[in-house]
Amino acid sequence: METEMLVGQKCVACEGGTPPLTREEAEGYMAQTPGWNLSEDGLRISRKFVFKDFKESMAFINKVAELAEAEGHHPDIHCSWNKVTLELTTHAIKGLSKNDFILAAKTNALLA
Repeated sequence: METEMLVGQKCVACEGGTPPLTREEAEGYMAQTPGWNLSEDGLRISRKFVFKDFKESMAFINKVAELAEAEGHHPDIHCSWNKVTLELTTHAIKGLSKNDFILAAKTNALLA
């Protein structure tokens, strides 16, 4: 596994036929994505963010949207007033790719 920090990398297009990360590979990237949780089936990661109010939640969602567009990799976004939950998986390969962890790391950096 590459040791370069995920936050400094760029998402690259995944094509069908590319194998998803194994659970062990995914767990290796978790150290660079604090606050994110690996699903029991190992096919997605998610994180819940809590904000002061709806306005802050929406401002965060807009930042995530800009980041996702720039990276060409998009999370599922769930919002309820002051809570935002992001879920990442790579639909084309039906599991996790390095792109999911790159976007998670960059999303964390939005809060720094």
